[in-house]
Amino acid sequence: MKQTCPAPSYAFKYRSRPKSGNEINGLGETVKRKPVQIFHSSGFRKVEWEAMELFFLMTMPFKLFIKGLRSRWLLRKADGTIAEKRAKVSDPDAMARKIKQVAGQFGAGAAGITTLAEEAQFENIEKPYKYAISIAYPMDFELMDEHVTDAKGGLEALRAYTEITHIVIKLAAYIRKLGWPARAYCESADILHIPIAINAGIGELGKHGSLITKEFGSNLRLATVLTDLPMTVDKPVDIAVDDLCLACQRCTKDCPADAISNAKQLVRGNKKWYVDFDKCVPYFTKTYGCGICIQVCPWSKPGKGPGLSEKLLSNRLSGSH
Repeated sequence: MKQTCPAPSYAFKYRSRPKSGNEINGLGETVKRKPVQIFHSSGFRKVEWEAMELFFLMTMPFKLFIKGLRSRWLLRKADGTIAEKRAKVSDPDAMARKIKQVAGQFGAGAAGITTLAEEAQFENIEKPYKYAISIAYPMDFELMDEHVTDAKGGLEALRAYTEITHIVIKLAAYIRKLGWPARAYCESADILHIPIAINAGIGELGKHGSLITKEFGSNLRLATVLTDLPMTVDKPVDIAVDDLCLACQRCTKDCPADAISNAKQLVRGNKKWYVDFDKCVPYFTKTYGCGICIQVCPWSKPGKGPGLSEKLLSNRLSGSH
């Protein structure tokens, strides 16, 4: 990463400190449950850290605010009229291939399909759909590498959000023309994109709490289309993310907020990689959406992922480290 990153000092303090995001997220809990929305909400319900989100929005440069507003404005077309004549699906395999092909034509970098699992739905927000189509869209690595914590980096992230929003809106509309319900979800959605992407075979969870894909590393944005269109689902992939994350120290050492742990932790009954919410979000707010951990991740360098995965999987089979 080329940029010198700001120190974790903040131009705010709490008048009324919110409940710990780690506690809300279920850090240390042994019983499985649905997650609770805390930050980056759709705006339709109160969340615990909404004051921080308001601060985030009000302190960003105007051009960033407008870009973000445009991305959310596009989602007014997230749903729509369903064609009266429903296309029969006699071959779910062929339909899955067709939907991925169409997603690619619309600009998706990757697409995968899974059933909508409970871990991807927030508490008290039920979604009446059976399937989830996960879409990934890559960002400009070189631009983010130079501007990951400044306004230019924020603009690139919002550009990617705008592009992927267009993709899922068009894909949902395509499915509705087939006579099947479909709704697009993108930034600040009422669903969790990462669990959907993992279950859909797009990538694996990294130590830095973001998705890692073989093609783009973590230098991407995610969005989802929920639908009832019958399709064959994909399976989670093993590209050897843990093999590297268990030994690699890059994101742990480079995180200015010291929010990333070297060990998996118990969260809502599952042992997983977890980022300290209370440390991460204030720095994220200060830096227009920090992505330092994504940029320093060895997986994210363009063209490196496939070879890295192949080498790690080979080392695993041979027993070498």
